[in-house]
Amino acid sequence: MTKFILFNLLFLFIYILAEVHANNALRSLTESWNTYLRKVFFVIYWSITAITFIMFIARGLGYFHSIPLGFRSIVAGLFISFLFFKMVILLFYLPVDIINAGRWTYLKMKGFLHLGQNPELIEGAELITRSKFLKTTAIITAAIPFLASLNGVLRNPYRYMVHHIKIPIKNLPASFEGFTITQLSDIHSGSLADKQAVKKGIELANELKSDVIFFTGDLVNDMTPEVDNYKELFSTLKAPMGVYSVTGNHDYGDYVQWESAAAKAKNFDALVQTHKDMGWDILMNENRIIKRGEDTLAIIGIENWGGNLRFPKYGKMKEAYVGAENANVKLLLSHDPSHWDLEVRKDYKDIDVMFSGHTHGFQMGIETKYFKFSPSQWVYKQWAGLYQMGNQFIYVNRGFGFLGYPGRIGILPEITKIELVRA
Repeated sequence: MTKFILFNLLFLFIYILAEVHANNALRSLTESWNTYLRKVFFVIYWSITAITFIMFIARGLGYFHSIPLGFRSIVAGLFISFLFFKMVILLFYLPVDIINAGRWTYLKMKGFLHLGQNPELIEGAELITRSKFLKTTAIITAAIPFLASLNGVLRNPYRYMVHHIKIPIKNLPASFEGFTITQLSDIHSGSLADKQAVKKGIELANELKSDVIFFTGDLVNDMTPEVDNYKELFSTLKAPMGVYSVTGNHDYGDYVQWESAAAKAKNFDALVQTHKDMGWDILMNENRIIKRGEDTLAIIGIENWGGNLRFPKYGKMKEAYVGAENANVKLLLSHDPSHWDLEVRKDYKDIDVMFSGHTHGFQMGIETKYFKFSPSQWVYKQWAGLYQMGNQFIYVNRGFGFLGYPGRIGILPEITKIELVRA
C-alpha cells in the first residue's frame, strides 16, 4: 500500500509539472490568436483537463467502475492522449529546468559563501530562457503522439485484423494435415463499449470456419458480471470440433477488493460457469483428445501460469498432461507466454504448439514486414506472433479487446486462423 501511495504521489507531481509546462507552451503559441478564439480554446482545454484529472482521482479512490462505461472509455482515451502530449513537452523543458535549478543553486551558494559579497553574481546572471522556438518545437513534436493516440481511440479499438498462419509440425499425421484453429484472446468484456462492433468481430471469427476455436484467457477485467451483456453474442462462436477456453490472470478477481474470500471465490465460480453456459469447453488443468482414425490430437489447457511474481501460478501442467502423453500432436492453451520458456520448453518438450495472449502487444507499437517493435518486448521475449525453438512453437495473440488505454496504436486487435501442416 505504501508503494502504491508513493507511486501515485510521484505520478501526481510529474503530471502537475508537465501540466504547467504544457500550459505555458500553449499560451506562448496562441499569443497572436484572436482574444475570443484564445479564450474558447483554453476553456475547452481546461475543461477536458479537469474532467480527465477528476476521473484519474476517481479511479484511485475506487469509484471508476460506477461511471458509465461509454463515458469512462472516452475520458480514459482523452486522459492518456493528453498525457502523451504533456509528457513530451515535459521532456523538452525538463533539461532546461534542471540546468536552471543547478545554476540558481550554485549562484546562491556562491553568494552565501561570500557572505553577501558580489551580489552581482546573482543579479547579473541570466538563466536559460524558454524561447518561442523551443515552445513551438515542443508542441509540434508532442502533437504527433497526441494525434496518434486519438486515432488509436477513435478508429482502432474494434478494427479487427485477421492473421493467417501456417505452422509446420514434425511428424504430423496425414489425418491432421490442414487442421485449422481460430484463436481469440483477451476479450476484456469490461472494456467493450460498442456491441455492434464486437458482433462484427465474432462474425469474422465464425466466417473462418476452423475445425476448433481456442480462447486463451482474460474474458473479463475484474468481475464476472462484466460479460453478462455479451454472453448471448459470445455463445454464437461455433466450430465443428468445439470451442475450448482457459483462464487468464484477470479472470480471478485479483485486482479488486472483495468483502470476503468467499465472495471472490463465488465470482470465479460464476466465471467458470459462464464459459460453460456459452458452450465453451473450459479446460481447468485438463485435456481433451480429438481422434481421426488411429491418430490423436491433444488439446491441453491450464489455468493462468505467469512468470512475473505479480501473476499467481494457478496452472498445473502435471494434472493437465495426464492422459495426453501418447497423443500424436499436443497443443497447449496457456494464457501467459512466459510459461513457454520457464516450464514448457524445459519439461514438456513434446508440446508442439503453445497458444497464448496476455501481452496485447502493449496495444501500441510498429509492425511491418521487416520490422517489429513494441514496449511489450522489454517485458516479454515472446510478445506477438509466431516464435519457434527447435520443433516447438508458441503463438502469442495480440488480443481481441483492450485494457486501460481504450485504443490501439499500430498493434490492432487480432483474430487468428492457424493451419497445421506437415513439416
